[in-house]
Amino acid sequence: MKKLNALLNNLKPTRVVGSTDVDITDVVCDSRRVRGGELFVAVVGVAVDAHRFIPQVTQAGAAAVLCQTLPDTLAENVTYVVVPDTTSALALVASEWYDRPSEHLRLVGVTGTNGKTTTATLLYELMQGLGRKAGLLSTVKNMIDRREEAATQTTPDHLNLNRLLHEMVEAGCEYAFMEVSSHACVQHRIDGLHWAGGVFTNLTQDHLDFHKTMDEYLRAKKMFFDALPADAFALVNIDDKVGRVMLQNCAASHHTYSLRTMADYNCKLIEERIDGMSLQLNGRDVEVLLTGRFNAYNLTAIAATAMLLGIDRDEVLVQLSRLHAADGRFQTLHAPKGFTAIVDYAHTPDALINVLDTIRDLVRGKGQIIAVCGCGGDRDATKRPIMAHEAAVRSDRTILTSDNPRTEDPEAILRDMEAGLTDDDRSHTIKITDRREAIRTACMLAQPGDVVLVAGKGHETYQDVMGVKHHFDDREELKKCF
Repeated sequence: MKKLNALLNNLKPTRVVGSTDVDITDVVCDSRRVRGGELFVAVVGVAVDAHRFIPQVTQAGAAAVLCQTLPDTLAENVTYVVVPDTTSALALVASEWYDRPSEHLRLVGVTGTNGKTTTATLLYELMQGLGRKAGLLSTVKNMIDRREEAATQTTPDHLNLNRLLHEMVEAGCEYAFMEVSSHACVQHRIDGLHWAGGVFTNLTQDHLDFHKTMDEYLRAKKMFFDALPADAFALVNIDDKVGRVMLQNCAASHHTYSLRTMADYNCKLIEERIDGMSLQLNGRDVEVLLTGRFNAYNLTAIAATAMLLGIDRDEVLVQLSRLHAADGRFQTLHAPKGFTAIVDYAHTPDALINVLDTIRDLVRGKGQIIAVCGCGGDRDATKRPIMAHEAAVRSDRTILTSDNPRTEDPEAILRDMEAGLTDDDRSHTIKITDRREAIRTACMLAQPGDVVLVAGKGHETYQDVMGVKHHFDDREELKKCF
């Protein structure tokens, strides 16, 4: 329980009706959770404006309401606090409610289109390998030291985010590593957090259903770097054309990493194999268990971040050599028949290109590449024809299939994908809407030495059809085929 005036510390209300010296039992933004004594935050969402529920929550016993406009009728014994933006205010109130947890952690955010999950997850694993308690907030899972909590979105909502950080503090964690999505930046979910550092991986086409243009997508990512404090570090991939843009107007100390040009942290890919790579990081050789140029970038960012956090370079390299791929990220399965299957979350054109190019380099003409891929429904439709074409160009056989159709017709999604195929692409591309059957067909076609890529869902253990999540795991389906 906290006093309302304590929760309003960092806010600048435009109007307050009632006393702020009242006890608050909880902070909620869901009207159904009001039981009595809560502060209800009326968030203006994309689909619903919670201001419509203010009469309902005050009748249910809310002690206070945080809103952008006052309701026509004010309830007795309820305090109303008016602010310009309740979404941003919710983040600041959530931080106060949970005792500003980010100030008691060395919190590092990782943003970019691809590589966020791998970078954040392996930073967590690296610290745990050193015996240092850490937390993780990722697309795949949330970790409070060694306790796992299921993840429902890349960056949790304002209240859950601060709750999880608070639990990390309670568990004795020193570090926390977090994926920062562009949605979270625009929706102010990360406002009020204190950062030890920020990492930028890359920027390629994604989420244009939400951001509409690449400029807006870039602006969303840059919001994170613009908010970094002077005592934090900003680490960016300068091989990406917008890497240096992230550093503009950024108060944090600037650091760079690269595989192609001079940077603070340089990596050279010496040799890559299906089961690992030989790298040279700032002149020091290291063998790692991950493969692919995209993973060389991820590992460079991981090593640089760990060193910027004060970890000795030799300790970093030892731990780097022990890291395994995150779930569903270039995850390798070997079939008794003699071919290799790879499950990867690649769901953007750039990610798909990176994975297929890596497989092509590894196969070196000694086997065929069979790619199984689809595109999600209710998401950026403009990338569908691009992904189909890139898959067809970079594989010997391509099977277009359903991903998470959500509320869309799977056949309509596949027609969008097919629109990107040339006549040459079509000569070695087939369409199998049923994802299970598509995976089975790929395995039947594969011969010893071939590689089957199943892309798009990675770690996911469900298929979302018309709002219902049915159990489906690409890795399980492959093992059944084996």
